[in-house]
This record gives sequence, structure tokens and C-alpha cells, in this order.
Amino acid sequence: MFSKRSIRQSFLIQLIIASASLILIFSSILYYYIESSILEEKHEELLVYAKNIASNQSIYGQEVPTPEIYLGLSIEVIHLKQSLLDIDFFEITKEKKSYVVLMYPLSLNELSYIKITKDITPTRDLLDKILNYLFIINIAGFLLVVIYAIALSKMLVSPVKTLSNKLSNMNEHLMRPIIVEELPEEFEPLGATINHLIARIQNFVKYQKELFIGTAHELKTPLAVIKLKNQVTLIKKRSAEEYIDAIKVTNKTIDEMNIIVSNILNIGRQEGMQLDKPQEVDVIAVLKQKADDFKLLAANEGKTLHMHFEPNGFMAILQVGLLNQIVQNFLQNALKFTPKNKNVILRSSLNDYGLLIEVIDEGCGIDESSDLFAPFKREGNKSGVGLGLFLAKSAADALGAKISIKNRTDGVLGTVSTLNLSSKLSCILPTN
Repeated sequence: MFSKRSIRQSFLIQLIIASASLILIFSSILYYYIESSILEEKHEELLVYAKNIASNQSIYGQEVPTPEIYLGLSIEVIHLKQSLLDIDFFEITKEKKSYVVLMYPLSLNELSYIKITKDITPTRDLLDKILNYLFIINIAGFLLVVIYAIALSKMLVSPVKTLSNKLSNMNEHLMRPIIVEELPEEFEPLGATINHLIARIQNFVKYQKELFIGTAHELKTPLAVIKLKNQVTLIKKRSAEEYIDAIKVTNKTIDEMNIIVSNILNIGRQEGMQLDKPQEVDVIAVLKQKADDFKLLAANEGKTLHMHFEPNGFMAILQVGLLNQIVQNFLQNALKFTPKNKNVILRSSLNDYGLLIEVIDEGCGIDESSDLFAPFKREGNKSGVGLGLFLAKSAADALGAKISIKNRTDGVLGTVSTLNLSSKLSCILPTN
């Protein structure tokens, strides 16, 4: 019925054991309370008789005795060889009958005691019946607990089965987000996580289709150029210089094809990076190292790279190669579209989500209505294959980070590329 490591089985066992223990403890306490209360009444009754006898009064005091009181009652005066320390009660059993005995001191000098014996067999029979009834009630209660535990466990795993059925009916062509509001409150985080995963899969499928179509189109165009150029060249005999020009055009087109193939290979390398084991790194240190590399490149192009990092340290567990790929793409695009004698800013700061990394340029801006992260999507008049932001978006999804590109809103023409990492803040300890 249950798997070896079933959560439902563990829940059932724990609930049954806890409920059965509670029923058993409650029943035991109830029975011993009833037993002690009844026997205490018998002890008080015998003690009253002994006090009345010791004070030379009627055994029953001022009360008028009933015939039932005389039944099973025996009173005698005995002498002991040594005195008892106090009033003594004890029970004895004779011929399947139970008696309670009271030893009450009458004269300590003579070592005489009043011994009152009371037959409590009916009382013991009553207590046995109570015990049997409690035992039957415990069995019935235990069965009810088992039934309730089974029903409750089914109710708890019902949302999981519902999610499983919905997911099993999905494929890459028919994926619908789960309606989180229909799930119990405890399962809403799971539903939100599944929806996030579904969105990532949908984006992956969408971009993969665009990638295949774009790759075919991008490779088809240079091949058509090479073929057309060769056909024109072969129409008639030409001079050596014309053949050389044709070969140069062919080589240039082949170089463009190599760039496309290299970028496509980068996609495969990135998927390999996603399989790398995450490691704990100081993100601020990674940003500083990357900024130092691009600072010289920016200066060589007549541009200035400014850096401002807060806090001093931010520890995160991630694949460093993916982080480098995103930041490098942001900086490359910023330097590509920023004119000479202009500035590029790389900065980091804390927000409610985690660490916000921003690359701000003074370029031509973007069309925010277009999908910049689609493969082979190009903006501006600069050369490029159009796979950089696609790779950056894929890397950010693998890191579980948020990525966006917006136009600047401070009155300066340019864009703001952001990467938002979620992790824990860590203080960097000073080294001696």
C-alpha cells in the first residue's frame, strides 16, 4: 500500500501512535482517579466508624443505620506485640472476595487496636466493569483514530496527486500554469515554484525554436552570398584580380559563418556550465576582477568605466562561469554602443531581493517593446550575431536570477542592464 519511504506512511504511524498513547494515558488517569476516589470513600467510612468506637459512641454516630451497612462489616479489638506507627489501611483477598482492613489505635499503652474489616467485593466488581468498559472504549477509539488517520492522510496527499495529474498531462506544446488560488495555503509555494519552472520551460522551448529557425536563416544567407558570387564569377573568364576579390568576399562570408557557429557552440558550452558544481564565491570580488579587465579595454576605446560596489562582500552559491558570462555580455554591449569620451558605470547595491548588479551606458537606447533576449535579435547599427543577450538570459535563468534591460530614466540617453541575485549577505573577515 505504501512505498518504503512514504511520507503518508510515516504520518499515519506517528498519528496513530500519538493518538493511541493519548487515549491510553487519558483512560489510565481516569480509571485510577475513579478507583482512588471510591476507595478513599471506603477508607473515610471505616475511619469514621473507628473514631466513633474509640470515643465510646455509636459506631454510626448520629446517623440511622440501614441494613445494607451491616453487610460485610466486621469489627474486633486486637492486641499486637508492637505498636504501629500510624493508622494503617490494607486490602486482602479471601475466597475470591476483597476486603479492606483498618487498624486504628485504641490504647497505645496496652497495644490494643480496633480492626475493622469491610467487604468491598461489589466495589471491586464495579471497578472491574469500569475497566472493561474503558478497554472497549479504547479499542473503539483506536479504530476510529486509524480510520481518521487514513482519511486525513488521503486528504493531505490529495493536492499532491492533483498536481501530479496536471503535470503528467502536460507536454512541451501544451503547458498551462497551475491556478495557485485553488491549492491549499500550505501548497501555494509549491504551486508558485512549479509555475516558475513551467514559465522557464516555455521560454526555453520558445527560444529553442527561434534559435533553430534563426540559425538556419543566418547560415543560409552567407551560403547564398557565396553561391551567387561564385556563379557570377564563373559566367565568363576574369582577371586574376577579380578572382582574388571573389575569394576575399567568400572568405569574409565564411568568417561571418564561423562567428555564427562559434556563438552556437557557446550555447552548448553554457549548458555545460549549468551542470558545473555550484561553489560559494564572493560576487563583489568577481565583479571587481571583471571590471579591472574591461577598464583597460574601455580606456583603449576612449571611454571611461566607473565602478561602485556595495556592500564590501556578498557570498553566493552559484556557477561562476554563468555569472561571468552575464556581466561580460552587459559590459561588451555597453562599450559597443557608448560613443567615445562617454562613460559606462558598473555598480552593485543591496535591495529586498538580494544583490542588484547594474551596467549603465550612454548609448542609443533600445526599443523596450521588442524581445531583446530572443536569439539573433539585433539592436542599433552595430555588428553582431544577436546571441549575446539570449545567452545572458539563459544563464540568468539557470542561476535563478532576474535579468532586465531598460532605457535610462535620468534624462540621459542610454540603457540600464540589471542582474538581481538572491543569496545571503556575508561579512568578509579581515586577514592579518
